[in-house]
Amino acid sequence: MMLRSFVPAVGALAVALPAFAQPAPAAQPLGGPVVPGVCLLSREAVFANAAAGKAASTRLADLTRTAQAEVEAERQPIETELRALEGQPDNPARRQKAEALDARWQTLQQKAAHAGREIEATRAKVMERIANEAQPVVAQAYAAKKCGLLLDRGSALGGNFANDLTGDVVKGLDAKLATVTFERERLPQPVAAPAPAAR
Repeated sequence: MMLRSFVPAVGALAVALPAFAQPAPAAQPLGGPVVPGVCLLSREAVFANAAAGKAASTRLADLTRTAQAEVEAERQPIETELRALEGQPDNPARRQKAEALDARWQTLQQKAAHAGREIEATRAKVMERIANEAQPVVAQAYAAKKCGLLLDRGSALGGNFANDLTGDVVKGLDAKLATVTFERERLPQPVAAPAPAAR
């Protein structure tokens, strides 16, 4: 039995992204004239480069390691007991011990999956908080550049990136929200399904 890693990737907060001022490298930059009123923004780069996003990423990594350590502390004794059973002859006492270990293993897998859901809920909540704090900053940068249309920078294949708001948004968000603190979200434990009745 192998216990799979239970914690999902923390998404945009943990992804190493290129500097926000540089578009993806191309063999030959397309350039071109600035299109008045058309602006670009990379939300992923804002989260990756803003101080609050970096703080959130670090905190999520800490919470993830703690959750993994909790599961690991329970996994090791179960695996030790399973290895001890491997050399024993098959008899009712061995089968009873194996069934008890299997039940503990199933419980641990459920606990690991639940911890993964809690980490994901925590990530979603902090991302929403940072996004809400960034929205007025985006609106201010949008008005300052006289934008009429805002596109996701990640969907642009090339062109002139002079109207990229990302750097301004990162600076504005840093001035507004230097860090972010939070604890792991606690979700209700799922109710175990009742064991089937013996016939």
